[in-house]
Amino acid sequence: MSKDQLMTIREMCDMFEVTPRTLRFYEQKELLFPIREGQKRLFTLKDRARLKLILRGKRFGFSLEEIRQLLNLYNKDDQRLQLARTYEVAQKRLGDLVSQRDELNTAINELEEQMKWGGEMLQSLSAQNAAE
Repeated sequence: MSKDQLMTIREMCDMFEVTPRTLRFYEQKELLFPIREGQKRLFTLKDRARLKLILRGKRFGFSLEEIRQLLNLYNKDDQRLQLARTYEVAQKRLGDLVSQRDELNTAINELEEQMKWGGEMLQSLSAQNAAE
């Protein structure tokens, strides 16, 4: 592998806007497998692709364990299993997100109603105090 295909931890951090601690954590959780040269970590093209998928999975709310399992299903010759399992996990997560959105919309509507009532009460009380 040529040196121009490898990235240092600093280059990875800059490219993906993560901290060195994050990369070391993902390595500890067996999500990334950089080449070790003493204390130095060198990341391959495969590591960059994996990190991109990890960050996307985290943004979608997948657990690190789900992400690890999905990444471990990768097989260049047959990607159907990984894709099918990813689709299944994504479908469940989408259902969870839609449910959370609906709950938030309900809470927002109720809070807006309470604030409207509270505003009207404040105006009424202020008017009473001014009349006295």
